[in-house]
Amino acid sequence: MTNPDELLARHKAALPSWMPLYYERPLELARGEGFRVWDSEGNEYLDFFGGIVTAISGHNVPEITEAIKSQVDKILHTSTLYLIQNQIKLAEKLIELAPISGEKKAFFVGSGSEANEAALLFASRYRGSSEIIALRSSYHGSTFMTMGITGQSTWSASPRSALDVAYARNPYALRCALCRNEGKCNLLCADDVRAVVEEETTGNVAAFIAEPIQGVGGFVDAPPGYFERVKEILDEKGILLISDEVQTGFGRTGEHFWGIDAFDVEPDMIVMAKGIGNGLALGAVVGRAEVIESVAPNLHLSTFGGNPISSAGALANLNYILDNDLQTNAHEVGTHLKDRLLKIANDHPMVAEVRGRGLMLALELTGDGLTPDPAAASRFLEACRTRGLLVGKGGLKANTIRISPPLTITREAADEAADIIEEALAEIGARERVG
Repeated sequence: MTNPDELLARHKAALPSWMPLYYERPLELARGEGFRVWDSEGNEYLDFFGGIVTAISGHNVPEITEAIKSQVDKILHTSTLYLIQNQIKLAEKLIELAPISGEKKAFFVGSGSEANEAALLFASRYRGSSEIIALRSSYHGSTFMTMGITGQSTWSASPRSALDVAYARNPYALRCALCRNEGKCNLLCADDVRAVVEEETTGNVAAFIAEPIQGVGGFVDAPPGYFERVKEILDEKGILLISDEVQTGFGRTGEHFWGIDAFDVEPDMIVMAKGIGNGLALGAVVGRAEVIESVAPNLHLSTFGGNPISSAGALANLNYILDNDLQTNAHEVGTHLKDRLLKIANDHPMVAEVRGRGLMLALELTGDGLTPDPAAASRFLEACRTRGLLVGKGGLKANTIRISPPLTITREAADEAADIIEEALAEIGARERVG
């Protein structure tokens, strides 16, 4: 049995201090089965964060692990300089699923950050422009270029960027100053994109990149009509729309396979990672062929992108999602869980908002008024852990609880998690009243 305290000491000695670890006493997850995991001390948990919105089909799924093991016995790596049958099969399947008309192409890389980098490269080449519009509170990766388009200072380690970036207001209903006094969304946040194009750029913008639901930003979902209004503005200028589906893809949002499908728009490129490999290191861009091909006549490749192991596992994972209709389960169980969370929130004023779609749900915790309460979020994580539930944090002030279990989660497990969430809220609420 691994001693987590000893492992923590070794972690601190060998790894950077800025790598975050959850919990006052960090844990090592040693084993998983479906939507349950066990730590190295044998404690069992409901996994409602899924390796940061990644274990979309669950842990230790035989149909997926067997495909990986079978490939391991054949060959580990060849590179994209050679034909890879499963890579081609996976590309064909993703092209078929992508909500983009006309001829499409797919390009594989090793992560979501790299996939966003590739999409930005294609957009800037195709449009002959280095100007990009992103949203405030967005997160697009941890590489130099993707940090440069991320709209959160916490995740931007450098003020420099490889691109010329302007930021538009994000559609964050709870904190939107543009519609605060109207009681409903007026989509002025979408109109802000036009103002940014006209006032903060040359007008020759390569692309607008956005997450249909902001992930690290706190599972902030755009209101109905938002992307339709934005797309009208983009089309006037010929600006490309990049949908960052690293967290929202593959049925996660329930009613739709892609997050952008909730809106009547067609993106030019879709970026994906996390759920595509169910934990394998893989990312991809699927987009209009003429955009993807725009790097020609230069050569471009990804040494590890869609390698034999990751593509075999991802193909098995995608088939598992489709064959078992996990999207429908995400919608049905997610709707039930959200209804329970809304009822629970009525008894706990610290929950300023319950939001999200499908199995991508969030609770924003605040103090007086709408003051973010990150300390309460940390206490909430601890209270859930002691009761056998793992959830995540997010938001600009780290005061939002992120809930994203595998799409195989059952209604019974969702109720078990909701009971724990209710107990945890009661515990930290009682502490704050005493304090």
